[in-house]
Amino acid sequence: MSKKKFRRISVIGLGYIGLPTAAMFASRKIEVVGVDVNPDAVSTINEGRIHIVEPDLDMVVGAAVKEGYLRAVIIPEPAEAFLIAVPTPFQGDDHEPDLSYVKAASRAIAPVLKAGNLVILESTSPVGATEAMADWLAEARPDLSFPQQEGAASDIRIAHCPERVLPGKVMQELITNDRVIGGMTSVCSERAVALYRTFVTGDCVVASGPRVAEMAKLTENSFRDVNIAFANELSMICSELQIDVWELIQLANRHPRVQVLQPGPGVGGHCIAVDPWFIVSSAPDSSKLIKTARIVNDLKPHWVLNKFDQMLADLLQSEPSRTARDVTVACYGVAFKPDIDDLRESPALNIVSILAGRFPGKLLVVEPNLEDQDQPAIGHANFTDLKSAYAKADIHLMLVDHREFLATEPPAGRILDTRGVWA
Repeated sequence: MSKKKFRRISVIGLGYIGLPTAAMFASRKIEVVGVDVNPDAVSTINEGRIHIVEPDLDMVVGAAVKEGYLRAVIIPEPAEAFLIAVPTPFQGDDHEPDLSYVKAASRAIAPVLKAGNLVILESTSPVGATEAMADWLAEARPDLSFPQQEGAASDIRIAHCPERVLPGKVMQELITNDRVIGGMTSVCSERAVALYRTFVTGDCVVASGPRVAEMAKLTENSFRDVNIAFANELSMICSELQIDVWELIQLANRHPRVQVLQPGPGVGGHCIAVDPWFIVSSAPDSSKLIKTARIVNDLKPHWVLNKFDQMLADLLQSEPSRTARDVTVACYGVAFKPDIDDLRESPALNIVSILAGRFPGKLLVVEPNLEDQDQPAIGHANFTDLKSAYAKADIHLMLVDHREFLATEPPAGRILDTRGVWA
């Protein structure tokens, strides 16, 4: 195992994974240069503040910046190790992986690479992305050798180590969770393990190569997606059969080998809603179950909207003097999961956005995890507080089970509860 310590690390991409990772290394008294294309994020971090919501992150970043171990820049600088933590979305109706951010990050760090450097792709990626990154680096720096060219004797070490953390618990799980490390050679893996051992107390498990490490992360999220799809499909079946799905799941889970998850309005986030498509794209003929689960979860918001339409129609039928313009609807939550501010691929936000485009009445949104300046524009929808929504709304649409909502009694009026908060 390599014993040489790292003195300077660069993290490319200072978002929900990159910034906590950079802060964690800096908290171990290692100089960290964070790189991001967003000048506002760079300025905020250099002031010792954070531009995302994550418990305990603000304290760690503030201390690291004050002590001089963390700073942010727009242009990459030389370092001993580079961790790439940029987005890897999909594109188009075919859900093809978009590696343009990884490619741009590779091109950005290439000019400052030196022999002996380690480059790790942390972004969740389709199988083969790490090798593609190695090729982009080799094209940009023909004066250096890379593992695909000279194996263990190469100038540059390259590995894949996907993040495996839960938003809201990132600062704890970065330390305690096991890490899967897939180096392009054994030397690459050893150097990557030495890096993560700086703060990781969980096991650093070395995979046979970057492809299996990439597939491991995709498998973890696809497993979750398939199980959520089962719960979401059950909720639709139970609605058709006039069965309480929450009661049903509670009873089924009394079996010692059954653990059905809870249904919701769909699946969101930067991982579970995206990663299964990477598997489907790589092996379309052999991933029918994974693809079907993705379709079930992607269609769930439209099922919720149909339920809303039925509820609105029933209300107007019972009160023929009113029109849809006279109705007030409150939507509770637009984040992709409870107790965070992250809106990426959020089915709740999708539902509210569609409602804003077709529902003519008053539309209220309650999202306790967003500051006023971070609230997105959603058509004619207005953000408000919980008390006002309870008082004004005729229809209450529960979309995200934030802790603030769990602590309340059901409101008066008609309720469409997609999370079982008021069930």
